[in-house]
Amino acid sequence: MHNRSRSWRIAISREPFVSTKRSWRSCGGTFDIAAKREALTRFEAQMADAGFWSDQERAKSVVQQVKALKSWVETFGALEHRVRSASELCEMLAADPDDGMQAELTSDVARLAPEIEAFRLRSLLSGPDDERDAQLEISAGAGGTEAQDWAAMLMRMYTRWAERKGFIVEILDMSDGEEAGIKGAVLEIKGRYAFGFLKAESGVHRLVRISPFDSQARRHTSFASVFIYPVVDETINIEIRDEDLRMDVFRASGAGGQHVNKTSSAVRLTHIPTGIAVASQQERSQHKNIQTAMKMLKNRLYQLEAEKQAKKKAELDSNKADVTFGSQIRSYVFQPYTMVNDHRTELKIPDVQRIMDGDIDTFIEAYLKQQTSAAPGAGGAAA
Repeated sequence: MHNRSRSWRIAISREPFVSTKRSWRSCGGTFDIAAKREALTRFEAQMADAGFWSDQERAKSVVQQVKALKSWVETFGALEHRVRSASELCEMLAADPDDGMQAELTSDVARLAPEIEAFRLRSLLSGPDDERDAQLEISAGAGGTEAQDWAAMLMRMYTRWAERKGFIVEILDMSDGEEAGIKGAVLEIKGRYAFGFLKAESGVHRLVRISPFDSQARRHTSFASVFIYPVVDETINIEIRDEDLRMDVFRASGAGGQHVNKTSSAVRLTHIPTGIAVASQQERSQHKNIQTAMKMLKNRLYQLEAEKQAKKKAELDSNKADVTFGSQIRSYVFQPYTMVNDHRTELKIPDVQRIMDGDIDTFIEAYLKQQTSAAPGAGGAAA
């Protein structure tokens, strides 16, 4: 009787691994390992060719693809090996229950489960810029203090999300609100696939709540826009001619000491052909602010060109929905009930506080799955 009871306890404690293994198998729906291995073999054969480096541009493209494919294949192989090892340990436990082996399995699964989940999400990414860092721009809509407070709440939400991922967050620019919150901010979020995940967040975000700034405690609706840009690395050449650029300097606003407020260290760059304007005032040095603003401008121009190309592709596919950054994508309701509703996927989550604390992966995953299934030839993520 004692042995039967012990075996039952072991069987129950094996359930976390069974769940983890099920999650690992689900990766196969979006991750075509055979196709990636075949592509890697093909590209490596090209690299071994004697005349491979005669075409520098083509060679560079192939090397980048090999690097990306190896990242996928090697990560998959390492996780697969660990799943198999845990599976063997699980079989040993079934044949001969042992507390020591059980502790080892529990420890393995605790480490393995979040890594599989991260890989499963990553397998939904297929864009050429998905692996890049992201630049996130938040702007308060009309509505004064309430909208500015909402912009600050969104900034905190994305900062908390990035911290959960182990990403680094750097504030490139921020404009404080008159009474509370922010008029706008630009954050750089550094981490692998930051842009791939965050691109799901571009659009208008709507808040419904009883405003703490309304003495009559009325319910208000506020809006803030979120735009996501891939961070352009130094190997990509974005040409900006001097004659196409206008620079304005001004005094920095907000906290920062007498030096920041009394000198014209803040910089605004305007790209005349496109009308794109960026500003930086976080640094005391005007030179550093110019460098930061130029980097921001390059990211905007790169994204503008990417959007033009995407629009041309969309025009060729009449069945593909029109995607614009200006559309309202999500509503966050605090009163009279709590609900976060994504209008693109119709996913609804009642725990608004959990979402505002940065737990937005469920929304991101739903959006990525929707985009993957809607894409022509869907069925496997490209490298």
